[in-house]
Amino acid sequence: MKNANLQTEIDAWYLYKKLAENEEDPVVANVFRQMSEIEMSHAVVFSKKAGIDLNSILKPSSRAKILNSIGRIFGYDYVLGALMETEKSISSAMINTRNKNNQELTGSELNHVKILRGILEKEKMVTGAQLSRFEKRHRSVGGNAIRAAVLGGNDGLVSNFSLIMGVAGATEGQGVLLSGVAGLLAGALSMALGEWISVKSSQELYENQMQLEMEEIELNPEGEIKELALIYMAKGIDENKAHEMALEIMKDKDHAHKILVSEELGINTEELKGSAMEAAISSFVLFAIGAFIPVFPFMLTTGTKAIVISVICSAFGLFGIGAAITLFTGRNVWYSGLRQVVFGLIAAAITFGIGSLIGVSLG
Repeated sequence: MKNANLQTEIDAWYLYKKLAENEEDPVVANVFRQMSEIEMSHAVVFSKKAGIDLNSILKPSSRAKILNSIGRIFGYDYVLGALMETEKSISSAMINTRNKNNQELTGSELNHVKILRGILEKEKMVTGAQLSRFEKRHRSVGGNAIRAAVLGGNDGLVSNFSLIMGVAGATEGQGVLLSGVAGLLAGALSMALGEWISVKSSQELYENQMQLEMEEIELNPEGEIKELALIYMAKGIDENKAHEMALEIMKDKDHAHKILVSEELGINTEELKGSAMEAAISSFVLFAIGAFIPVFPFMLTTGTKAIVISVICSAFGLFGIGAAITLFTGRNVWYSGLRQVVFGLIAAAITFGIGSLIGVSLG
């Protein structure tokens, strides 16, 4: 029987290999190849420990194949993002386990983003642009976009399913369609507006901070030179060398501004280019897709039959969402899917029960 940790390493080996094969930049591709080799070495260790012939089970899981398909269709940055999410999840679990058992942290628990960056920094032919590009990509929308899509659909499905069951409990299935459509539109519009406000307010806040930073460079260049030097000293650079680098950087105020914005404020300027309207539309669509699942049976039939079909369709939808979550958590598909179904059905049962009590009281 295949060990879960062993399968995780095999999947990582497979996905890093695919990233390398589809990477145009030869330096970054070489980094991914080295990561693939590291994951394979881990798989060899796990297989020996478990007494398993690695060659007989060296196959990617369905999850890894789905991620590769997503990469082929939407771009392999999505695969990298999902891999990083999985690495963070595994790292967090390892750290928690060691802390619970009062075991000393060795440093191996840290996620592979640092290893990836470390390999890239050691490449003799690496340029600042390549390093910057890689930093942008591993913090890109990859894993976050998949998560946003899954959670957006989940919000729509669970909230509208619960609403519909509550109305069905109170009215014995009458007027559910109108309530469901109203819930879909109200929820989707609320999500879209909330996302628009979130993105817009973040952009305005960051832009204000960036403007203040530029004013500080103009009005107090000596202070900013000291800040730059301290940043480099914190990275382990000698004090004199750090000061020389800071003086050189401050000769170009725009360049100094970019570095201070990134290093001091922690702002990724690429994220500011995102459209608040695009984020709002995406949220609307994703929520609406999830919310439509429990509604559409009431478009075809009515009464108890529609309620039963809605519950069945929603259960399948919940399982699919739970399974999709495993793309960036790495957990077992059946466990995650069934857990989502149980929680969703419990929420719907509660609202149905409350609706039934309200219906009896009104009667």
